[in-house]
Amino acid sequence: MKKSLLLLTLSFLVVVLAACGDDSSTKTDSTTEKNTDSQYPIVIQHAFGETTIDEKPERVATIAWANHDVALALGVVPVGFSAANYGIQDDSGLLPWTAEKLKELGEENPTVYQDTDGLDFEAIADSNPDVILAAYSGITQEEYDTLSQIAPVVPYEETPWVTPWRDQVLLNAKGMGMEEEGKKLVAETEKLIADKANEYSVIKGKKAAFGMFNTEDLSSFYIYTPTDPRGEFLSDLGMEYPEGIKKLITDDSFYIQVSAENADALNDTDLLIVYGNKDTLAALQADPILGKVPAIAAGNVVVIEDNTPLAAAGNPNPLSIQYTIDEYLTLISDVAKNIK
Repeated sequence: MKKSLLLLTLSFLVVVLAACGDDSSTKTDSTTEKNTDSQYPIVIQHAFGETTIDEKPERVATIAWANHDVALALGVVPVGFSAANYGIQDDSGLLPWTAEKLKELGEENPTVYQDTDGLDFEAIADSNPDVILAAYSGITQEEYDTLSQIAPVVPYEETPWVTPWRDQVLLNAKGMGMEEEGKKLVAETEKLIADKANEYSVIKGKKAAFGMFNTEDLSSFYIYTPTDPRGEFLSDLGMEYPEGIKKLITDDSFYIQVSAENADALNDTDLLIVYGNKDTLAALQADPILGKVPAIAAGNVVVIEDNTPLAAAGNPNPLSIQYTIDEYLTLISDVAKNIK
């Protein structure tokens, strides 16, 4: 339970498998037709070596979390992708920004891989992709090797589950032969973030951390590191990562587990963002150790309701950022304005 919550609070991928017919080739909008700059072969260095793509992929598949959203943001409907199993409010397997973009691009029956208990290699192979995007994922060497028998694979560069949203875009876009379009998407998203952060300027400079607390066992808790997309996004919004937590980070993992007896590492944290529910703050304040942390004692805790679209968007990509940034910043600024 604890492990799944961590990996996007952290249960990631569910699936609704739709049949892949002969007409399920990758659909594009006008933005993709402008791509003329990529030179082939494209060689991409990554954690498992390198991937060579000999010609522009026409059929793009994605696995794991949010890689399909990058393709969609670039105007490409994947021939298959993993469904989300976190933050879903219906039985579609699609988060709202994904569903909205699919509709915009004219796709009514997307093929979704059923890989909750492991990658569905047969379904992936049946969708006949030219490339498989997995820049944000935790695939193993064995999974990479198996996928590579289906099509060239674009995995993470170094460490599983820590690829920042910018690199998610750039790696996946390069794998699609759309490197320049990817750079443009990053720039447009950065501008959106900067413009929105300026509208909620009360948050600027606040020392903030994103964490996960199990209120049934507060003997330890988890804080996402600056290498995790959640931690990085707070910096994108103009907030600062607290020094007290930085001192506890010893590797490149996307999170650290902190014993409650070391809760004083949070003493220089102005505000905490956590997954939870209406009872979470009260439970933290009632704890004899955590209740003494200044931010918790003062109620400077932003509680993102667990298993909602906003909670899923905590691990951002261009589509989720656009869809949820106002809601996210409203919650944070409502707390930040009370910080003395």
